[in-house]
Amino acid sequence: MDLPYAEPYKIKVVEQLYRSTQEQRKQWLKEAHYNLFNLKSEQVFIDCLTDSGTGAMSDRQWAEMMIGDESYAGSRSFVKLKETVERITGYKYFLPTHQGRAAENVLFSALVKAGDVVPGNSHFDTTKGHIEFRKAHAIDCTIDEAFDTGVYHPFKGNVDLKKMEKVFQAHPKAQIPFVIVTITCNSAGGQPVSMANIKEVSTLCKKYEIPLFLDSARFAENAYFIKKREVGYENKTIKEIAKEFFSNADGMTISAKKDGLVNMGGFIALNDEEVFKKATVFNIMYEGFITYGGMNGRDMGALAVGLDEATEFDYLESRVEQIAYLGQRLVDFGIPVQQPFGGHAIFLDANKFVPTIPQEEFRAWALAMELYIVGGIRGVEIGAVLADRDPDTGKNRFSSLELVRLAIPRRTYTNNHMDYIAVTLKNIFDTRHEAKHGYRIADEAQIMRHFTVKMEKI
Repeated sequence: MDLPYAEPYKIKVVEQLYRSTQEQRKQWLKEAHYNLFNLKSEQVFIDCLTDSGTGAMSDRQWAEMMIGDESYAGSRSFVKLKETVERITGYKYFLPTHQGRAAENVLFSALVKAGDVVPGNSHFDTTKGHIEFRKAHAIDCTIDEAFDTGVYHPFKGNVDLKKMEKVFQAHPKAQIPFVIVTITCNSAGGQPVSMANIKEVSTLCKKYEIPLFLDSARFAENAYFIKKREVGYENKTIKEIAKEFFSNADGMTISAKKDGLVNMGGFIALNDEEVFKKATVFNIMYEGFITYGGMNGRDMGALAVGLDEATEFDYLESRVEQIAYLGQRLVDFGIPVQQPFGGHAIFLDANKFVPTIPQEEFRAWALAMELYIVGGIRGVEIGAVLADRDPDTGKNRFSSLELVRLAIPRRTYTNNHMDYIAVTLKNIFDTRHEAKHGYRIADEAQIMRHFTVKMEKI
């Protein structure tokens, strides 16, 4: 008999969770203006709002926290992190930042101007926000299969090369500062990009002399999917796969709060010295000196260890298979989710889950509210509220996907928690036809409104 799977770690510290009642949660949600971002953490039983900075660090990472060098310039912790980044990515130039959106802010300040277009695969909220804040446009070139949750495609994060080449042909080169490919593609459901596709995009970009950058927040999970699903990579290590796809791009940004296994941090890594020089100016202005960039020395040390741990197969198998465990429980219950399952989250298809709620009443947002009320589980809407308004027309952007993301923190919850989530959703699914109304916006910010929007229940 084959031995059952067991996590390659043991739990050393635990945190108490508060079990609230539905009546309490209804009141808290009302006080939070029906925005899950406004809840206090102690009001949440299982927190799937994000996997960003919410995971558990290892004993080796905590050890680094104790020996961090907090020198303003040239600290040992910086050198350790820079050497680790170069070893894993192959990129020569390195700028630390306090998190991923800060890396985007620095790099885009150096490269993006009004009127530009930035093609990519379903840009995530902060990426699109930084582009549109600069009066430029993000153009989605993701393959069509990504927008049908019931269609199986092993790499739904892939770029449609014909769509991208049309963008290249429709705009002068000076208007396209770079292409950004997100690995894995969060907005499409945590879906990976194949090595073949990365190489094809790289070839196309070289043909048109346009730089290619990788949004690498979940690069290790992407490498795991390549190893498991792409022919020719089954015998390669995660580190070998990662270094290969990085070699096909000109640089990267990363929120290290995901596959860096830390609570705070990010960086830019590049091979172009001129772009590096431009970016250093904004790094100093916005983040700090170029050898700390908004990060403590102890955090840089923990990140150096985390990058090594995150690119080991045993860790990734534990990580991705826990997501798949939850996904399979939901599929067994008949609950519609994005398939195949992503690497960091399960994405509920609200269009199929609650089609009785009108789309203009933000059905994915409504489903996320119900999940919190019934089970105390906090997810996040990846739908029309997050998509913001079209900067040209001012109208809400309704895409073909209305999703609720359940992002699972790394090394934090057990499969018992996954079972609790699954049964909660089954109970909601069994009464889904009773859902008739959703929410309307009472107050919103001009950009990236979902973080602070105030909603009213209809």
